[in-house]
Amino acid sequence: MPEPRRRRPSLPEQLGLCWDVPGLMAGVDEAGRGPLAGPVIAAAVILDDAVCIRGLADSKVLSPATRERLYDEIRAKALCCSVGEASVEEIDRLNILQATLLAMRRAVDGLRLVPARVLIDGNRLPVLRMPAQAIVGGDAFVQAISAASIIAKVHRDRLCLQLDALHPHYGFAEHKGYPTRDHLAALRTHGACVAHRRSFRPVREVLGLSAFEDDTT
Repeated sequence: MPEPRRRRPSLPEQLGLCWDVPGLMAGVDEAGRGPLAGPVIAAAVILDDAVCIRGLADSKVLSPATRERLYDEIRAKALCCSVGEASVEEIDRLNILQATLLAMRRAVDGLRLVPARVLIDGNRLPVLRMPAQAIVGGDAFVQAISAASIIAKVHRDRLCLQLDALHPHYGFAEHKGYPTRDHLAALRTHGACVAHRRSFRPVREVLGLSAFEDDTT
């Protein structure tokens, strides 16, 4: 008599990833959670297993020149890439965590090919239509996440160059919106521009605002 089929244990939504699911895998990462200005950017990348891209790593450990070179190579050799964005207004309205998850979902939804599963750098997951797993430090050892981190970082850095051209007093080309000494000094001197996140404490203090909760994590 055959053994009764064992039921798979129920798993929390989005947290249980079945590794035997056939199909494409997308890596997802973000750039721009910590800056005081500009949107938060997420990228989703599906690599081609038959095509090698040498040098993929966490974008933070790569030089700007290397990131630019790999950005072009990823765009040329990946099966598909997508970039999602959450605006400054959305960051201020939702908080930076929820805006980041929104950008990630937009990046995945924008892929030309639909992945069977998604690996995301970090410890939080957006709501997706397919199985997903959060991997802390995944941008260091999952190539698709590394590729996504590079795409997101370069895309956002280029946006910061545009912001610098529009608002040259703040030095966005150098600090990319992060709270450096020069950026904070420019905020005190010139006030905030439309690209600044009003919900972030240093900007709030310059403007004398108190309506937002401080949530920069």
